[in-house]
Amino acid sequence: MRDAPHLLIVDDDDRLRDLLKTFLMRADFLVSTARDGAHARRLLGGLQFDLIVLDVMMPGEDGITLCATLRQSINTPILLLTAKNEAADRIAGLEAGADDYLAKPFEPKELLLRINAILRRVPAEVEQPQKPKRIRIGEHVFDTEKSQLWHGDDLVRLTSTEQQLMKIFSEHLNTPVSRARLVEEVNRSGGQTQERAIDVQITRLRRKIEADPKHPRHIQTVRGEGYRLSSD
Repeated sequence: MRDAPHLLIVDDDDRLRDLLKTFLMRADFLVSTARDGAHARRLLGGLQFDLIVLDVMMPGEDGITLCATLRQSINTPILLLTAKNEAADRIAGLEAGADDYLAKPFEPKELLLRINAILRRVPAEVEQPQKPKRIRIGEHVFDTEKSQLWHGDDLVRLTSTEQQLMKIFSEHLNTPVSRARLVEEVNRSGGQTQERAIDVQITRLRRKIEADPKHPRHIQTVRGEGYRLSSD
């Protein structure tokens, strides 16, 4: 179950700040509050928030200036609260990087609806599966962190291009990788190779890994798609 979204309310009006905190906590949000821009920065330096509700008219640093500054370093959605409802002010807020605005006075329920609408638009973070540190390939083991190939206790010597190819294959394990993609990735890492040379490198890798290089089990040719590393 996903944790409750954490909101930061930034407003110099103590009464409104407390009212919004109480209302939004009853709507199952985690809520922190800040009385001005400096206070908000301190909280943002130590906590992560899912959305910021930011008042525009504050003493010192106003909300639009703070919004524009925050946009240089974070992507957290920002909803501006403004006592002004003129088009120029709304445009200034959106140009500063705000995701939405709400003119005062407003109904708390409308604020809640706008917060939920913004959060629905924010893609949920997908936890990336942890890449294996070691991949077993028949009688061999490839260390993905050190780009080393082992056969038992013996280190199998790989050229720099072969190491790069094995690293690419390990990042796309059991998935075909085209020759063009292999060339692109190898050259991006500082190598210099062409599609024809890739075939030669694959042949050499097979001699080092496969029990029968002419009938490979692990570095397979996938017709029309490229090559695929299959692990055990």
